[in-house]
Amino acid sequence: MSSSIEVTNKTFDEIAEGDSASFSRLVTDREIKLFAAVSGDHNPVHLDPEYAAGTQFGECIAHGMLTGAFISAAIATELPGPGTIYLGQTLQFKAPVFLGDTLTVNLEVTGKHPKKPWLTLHCDVVNQEGKSVASGEANVMAPAKKETVTLIAPPDIQLIEASGD
Repeated sequence: MSSSIEVTNKTFDEIAEGDSASFSRLVTDREIKLFAAVSGDHNPVHLDPEYAAGTQFGECIAHGMLTGAFISAAIATELPGPGTIYLGQTLQFKAPVFLGDTLTVNLEVTGKHPKKPWLTLHCDVVNQEGKSVASGEANVMAPAKKETVTLIAPPDIQLIEASGD
C-alpha cells in the first residue's frame, strides 16, 4: 500500500445533481481497535470476542460510527474531495458490520444549493454482499477552488492500554 496518493477535487461549479462516486474499505480488527482508541468507545461488543459471542450478533461488530467515518472519507477523497467542509449528516444503521466485511460507500448528489452554496449527498453503505448497512444524507460545502493534493497516510499508531485506579 502506498503511503501517499494524489487526489483532485471537484469544485462546486463542476458538480451537478446526479453525480456519484464510491469508496471501498475492508473492516479489520486493527481498524476497530484504532477507532476504539481514538473515539474512547470501548464497548465490549466491538472488542471482546467472548462477550460478543453472547450477544444477538454472535461475534464482534464494528462501531456504527466507523461506518460513518468511511462516509466522511468518501466525501473527503472522492466527492467533492479535498477542501470539502462537512456541514451535517443523518445516518441510519440498518445491519451489523463484521470484521472482514468490505464496505462500499456510494455517494450521489441529490441537491445543489447555489445560494448557500452547498450540496446534499445521498449516502448508502453496502457490504460485500450488496446489503445496505447504513444510509443517510450529508450536507457539505464543496470547494470553490480546483486543486490536486497529496494525501499522506498518518504514521502507524500504537495502542496503549489504559492504566490507573
